[in-house]
Amino acid sequence: MKVSYRWVRDVAPGIGLTPAQAMERLALRGAPVEEVVDLAEGLADVVIGRVLEARPHPNADRLTLCRVMGPEGEVPVVCGAPVVVEGACYPFAPVGAVLPGGFRIGKRKIRGEVSQGMLCSERELELGEDHAGIMLLEGEYEPGAPFAQAVGLDDVRLDVEVTPNRGDLLSHVGIARELHPEGEAGLALPPFPGGTPVLDASFARGTAESGSAGVRIHIEDPDLCPRYLGAVIRGVKVGPSPRWLADRLTAAGARPINNVVDATNYVMLELGQPLHAFDLDRLTDATIVVGRARPGESLVTLDGEERAVTPDMLMIRDAEVPVAVAGVMGGRDSEVSAESVNIVLECALFEPKQVRATRRALGMSTDASYRFERGVDPVTMETALTRAASLIVAVAGGAAEGEVIDVHPVPWEAPVVSLRPSRVHHLLGVEFTPGEIAGLLAPLGYSVTERGGDGLEVVVPGHRSYDTLREVDLIEEVARTHGFDAFPEAMSPARPGTVPDHPLFQLEDTLRALLAADGISEAQTPALGPARHGDVPLLNPMSRDEGYLRRDRLPGLLAHVERNMARGVRDVRLFEIGTAFAPSPVPGEAPAESSRVAVVLTGRRTPPHWSAPGEPFDVYDMARVLELVAAEAFPGGCVVPADGGAVEAPYVAGWGYVLR
Repeated sequence: MKVSYRWVRDVAPGIGLTPAQAMERLALRGAPVEEVVDLAEGLADVVIGRVLEARPHPNADRLTLCRVMGPEGEVPVVCGAPVVVEGACYPFAPVGAVLPGGFRIGKRKIRGEVSQGMLCSERELELGEDHAGIMLLEGEYEPGAPFAQAVGLDDVRLDVEVTPNRGDLLSHVGIARELHPEGEAGLALPPFPGGTPVLDASFARGTAESGSAGVRIHIEDPDLCPRYLGAVIRGVKVGPSPRWLADRLTAAGARPINNVVDATNYVMLELGQPLHAFDLDRLTDATIVVGRARPGESLVTLDGEERAVTPDMLMIRDAEVPVAVAGVMGGRDSEVSAESVNIVLECALFEPKQVRATRRALGMSTDASYRFERGVDPVTMETALTRAASLIVAVAGGAAEGEVIDVHPVPWEAPVVSLRPSRVHHLLGVEFTPGEIAGLLAPLGYSVTERGGDGLEVVVPGHRSYDTLREVDLIEEVARTHGFDAFPEAMSPARPGTVPDHPLFQLEDTLRALLAADGISEAQTPALGPARHGDVPLLNPMSRDEGYLRRDRLPGLLAHVERNMARGVRDVRLFEIGTAFAPSPVPGEAPAESSRVAVVLTGRRTPPHWSAPGEPFDVYDMARVLELVAAEAFPGGCVVPADGGAVEAPYVAGWGYVLR
């Protein structure tokens, strides 16, 4: 998540941290910063220049000879832009300046006239793609002042690593909430130039047949889209965004497109709520239907690709055809273009798993899907819609018409989680009073109520309603807000209890220690091998020699003995404890699994000595080993059936081999 630190501080003016301090605080809060970009670094040599005079170049038809007031007074500048306004201010690179990309400005003679600097375009400053003309600055500026500071580009971009469960951090408000000492209480959305409320702040719940300004919205699958807000704005004039809006998006790593789309992206980056604008005049019957795709349908998305959709995907459609993939991307046939005049602004809540599945099936990812599949705040939808509508009217003109359409078939209810201070103490090793716990959770938006005794009732805010569902989640929030670096180094003796091992695993560990103490080395052999009678075949084997699951562990040990003997080592003591597989008597079921012990003894029991020759192993040595195993596996004794049937115990069979 790329964030403009200036924007973060505008959202929460009380943040008094430097970018370096903010990085440290975010890291301790579980959101480390991967990269820091000083946006003004490449603009250090660029200043404000005022054009005092602009006249045609005497020796070139397409050049303009200007007199520019810069940091060292008036200088002549030859400019190639088709239009230069006298009295206006532009970014100016004097002689010796180095522009982004490493281009150095020198004193030059162009068609017989001396040029001591350059008036810059957006592309030359890497602030946009416009290269047709130089960058005209609106407002009053002091000639010679540093350009980046004068226009608000002295900013730092932080690239924050956001884990999949923290969708609340995918906005400037979310980052500001983590950095402000008062958290939620310190947030205040900044005003924007010309911004005034254009929609009624009261939202009456609508129905599936709600309509406003001639637009009808219907939700067919409320489980996948529990709420859909819409607003109509007529009379907009689509065009480039004003400089302040384009600069703010650029600072956050976004690309300006046009004033309407930029307004929706601005609110998405600010609040984390994706929005979409449809061209109202291109929606058949002015109808929006939210439902599953129909068999055989396809849609040309905004990227120009025609995508086949399936009935398990949620679509936005008009009265006839799909116009957007819900939560992922809009369609080309309903997009806002330069000819658009009337628009419908969408603010919706989509089910995260549905968006994730659709995005993966279509092989595409967008800023909207990235947020929807992590969960967006259902509480801020009204704020996002009204703010986006106000911003569109401010930068694109027009007027909001009718009432807000609020189709809300599934009301949202805030999760309520119980929290025990004793459990907090048990897991964190530090005791917190109920008041201290409430003080740590309240800045993050949680509402804490004491129930009496050892219990708190915590109401989870909308922006954390997707990942704070259990008591342990709240305890993590307590630890995170308290500060992982604030816990004492000498922890109290309280520790989380451990789950005891399964008795079978305990027995295996005991047998390993027992056999190792008897001088037998443990071996680990592959469970796969070549074909043998009774082994379980694999459906897709990697090779012929590893195409079957073994019925017992002895073949692997015998292969080890063979390799040792081939190298002159005849005295071998090996054991293995592992899983054996047998075909299931019921076709189609998984093979039966059982634990087995296998032991192999070869060569001599004792090495040769001058006083006596080495004695070879015999069957009584193996019998002694098997007695050791049996004493642990069958402490109450066991009887082997006369017909050689299986013994009813964890180890259904065991063999020992003595090789001379």
